Amino acid sequence: MDYDPISVALKFGFLAVLYLFLLVIARSAFKDLRRTTSPAPDATGFHAAPAFSEVVRGEDAWLVVERGGGLEADERFDLIGGLSIGRSRESDVQIEDRYASSLHARVFSRDARFFVEDMSSTNGTLLNGATLVGEAELIDGDTVQIGDTVFRFEVQ
Repeated sequence: MDYDPISVALKFGFLAVLYLFLLVIARSAFKDLRRTTSPAPDATGFHAAPAFSEVVRGEDAWLVVERGGGLEADERFDLIGGLSIGRSRESDVQIEDRYASSLHARVFSRDARFFVEDMSSTNGTLLNGATLVGEAELIDGDTVQIGDTVFRFEVQ
């Protein structure tokens, strides 16, 4: 058989580009997996996971309004059973904020710890001034911002 050198080079070039594409996809997937399992660096505004002795367990927790959303400053929402925040009447905490989605975020407990999760909102949720992706653990004094509405997480 007689092979044309140009067609052989094109075949190897295509295979090289294909393998490079697969490598980029695999690297991106591993990077995303690493980001969701490792603690966030301090520069993002998130906090590192607390030491076992610092973890708050079995205590009462509230979301306290700092400002905005048509809510009274210092209004407290008990987090027993979790709650949802958004513009919708179905939300546990209904806010009047033009940047809020119908179901914007939720706060919930798991293993006696509290978490906040952005519910794929249009304008996002901020935790301590940094964009929240997915869910993150809350620690006493953390702030959760939805548009112009700011809440403070408190444990007693």
